[in-house]
Amino acid sequence: MAGLRLGPLLRYVDWETGSTATVWVEASRPCTVEVRCADGAGGTAPTFSVAGHHYALVVVDGLTPGSTTAYEVLIGSRRVWPPEDSRLPPSTITTPLAPGATPTVERAAGDDPSSAADGRAPRGPADQGGSGSPDAPSGVRVSFGSCRWAAAPGDGNDPVGPDALVTLATRLAADPAAERPDVLLLLGDQVYADETSVATRRRLAARRDLDEPPGTEIADYEEYTYLYDESWRDPEVRWLLSTIPSCAVFDDHDVIDDWNTSAAWQRDLRATPWWHERIVSGLMSYWVYQHLGNLSPAELDADPMYAAVRAAPDGTEVLRRFAAEADAEPTRTRWSYRRVFGRVRLVMVDTRAARVLTEDRRAMLDPQEAAWVRSAVLDDPSSYDHLLIGSSLPWLLPPLIHDVERWNAALCAGVRGSRWARFGEKLRRAADLEHWAAFPDSFDRFTELLREAGSGPDAPATVCVLSGDVHHAYITEPHWPKGRRTPGADSTPGPRRDPAAGSGTTSGEAPTARILQLTCSPVHNSVPRSIRAGFRFGWSRTGRRIGRALARHGRTGRSPVEWGREGGPWFGNQLMTLTLRGRNAALTLVQATAGAQGAQLEAVLERSLTPEDEAIFGHSTEC
Repeated sequence: MAGLRLGPLLRYVDWETGSTATVWVEASRPCTVEVRCADGAGGTAPTFSVAGHHYALVVVDGLTPGSTTAYEVLIGSRRVWPPEDSRLPPSTITTPLAPGATPTVERAAGDDPSSAADGRAPRGPADQGGSGSPDAPSGVRVSFGSCRWAAAPGDGNDPVGPDALVTLATRLAADPAAERPDVLLLLGDQVYADETSVATRRRLAARRDLDEPPGTEIADYEEYTYLYDESWRDPEVRWLLSTIPSCAVFDDHDVIDDWNTSAAWQRDLRATPWWHERIVSGLMSYWVYQHLGNLSPAELDADPMYAAVRAAPDGTEVLRRFAAEADAEPTRTRWSYRRVFGRVRLVMVDTRAARVLTEDRRAMLDPQEAAWVRSAVLDDPSSYDHLLIGSSLPWLLPPLIHDVERWNAALCAGVRGSRWARFGEKLRRAADLEHWAAFPDSFDRFTELLREAGSGPDAPATVCVLSGDVHHAYITEPHWPKGRRTPGADSTPGPRRDPAAGSGTTSGEAPTARILQLTCSPVHNSVPRSIRAGFRFGWSRTGRRIGRALARHGRTGRSPVEWGREGGPWFGNQLMTLTLRGRNAALTLVQATAGAQGAQLEAVLERSLTPEDEAIFGHSTEC
């Protein structure tokens, strides 16, 4: 008899109609999975098979816009979710109001357990417009973070502190009326293939010799499933992901530390006997466990790989070929995607697999990917009030670190000769110099794209780059010095706004939208004190002077923008939340802290990002 092995995960909720969602599950055997909602909505899907595992992505139709409804998962006629002995609230699907609809939230009655015992119901999306007036703008609450080491400590004493995702789940489960995110953005390092827990190592040792490469790291698809088991089976996190929609993108540790740092790095890894299986399995598992849920039902219907895997009795070889081709020729696959949440547009950018590593053509995004991102950002600008760009790697770093990466890229390119180039490659790998600044042309073009997106009569109120990776949080805002030319401003591929319509494409012209880098990491991890000191020093005046000296040595020229620190750095296990309503934007940063009553989420920053209502809270602690 088939059972539920992992999940359910609520992945996609349609903000265009408010009537459709997708739910991901892993079953123990081939079967048909049904999602049945208390309001009569539902859907079924047969499982597909990959490497002896069985998955289904169920499209749920018929949901009521502007409602919260509980759901169950059934295999055959047997309910497998929620568990009979669950101490957590029912899993629910919350849908936004359809455009133009009156903001009255429908609640299922009678046997619908989505209503709390005290009559209160979960709040969202962004409280359906807040005031209840038909004229009130509906909003969206977006929480984001990255870098979650999921292994629970065996003795209950967690050396890196409480897990922010677990703490969020505990709070929401305890208070059904608490503000909930409308979507959770997981910005990379959802699993760590190169750092495994004691429990996972025991499982690895039971199937192979850990003295042989890759040792205690992940070797193949089966071992990747161990990581997702460990990450998603925690009861609180499992419940949270079953009731809050999520969008995800990989970063390096989902495959290996410093993935695709350079052409030399790639040659060295491809020469090892274990790398091919690792990268193929990493991409296969990412496609199954993370990527599919990023897509809308329409995108799934149009995806030939999804159709091929579902049509095959065993989709393993079909998916293996796809993953191998995606690694060998990245232009054949696009992992980036776009989502719409009312008047908020999210463009999630692949900053790992789409790189061009050839030293004289080095780029964060290959030409096809760059063109797609540009179109996804600039298309129909009047349709959104806020633009969110998900980039696992920060665009703007502490100025010294930015200058070091740009200087290092110049050395590796040979600007100071072969001896400096060899030194530069060693330094690049040792110091993880691989962010946007390490791809100078891409940095300049991306900067110009953001300036263009934030300019003109249809400009949004905010353009926010959401990132993680660096194991701390900070806010920074760029400024465009008057008259400074933006490199690559006239050569970025893709469609442009009509200059006659006042698009503001003049190189270097400051945007009208507020543009911000919002960085939040980790969800559950740590950073050594020496590295903390280095991050702080990177913002200092002395650090800036050192950076300028390195820029002169590397002949890098000036960056098209300058920026200062608007908040942070904050260290701890944390999540940021953007609340976007109309053209207003507010930001909250919470940290998970241990206390006598258990872990709590403490707000360390609450700030307005738009001039319509200035700073709403003054409490801010920098660690």
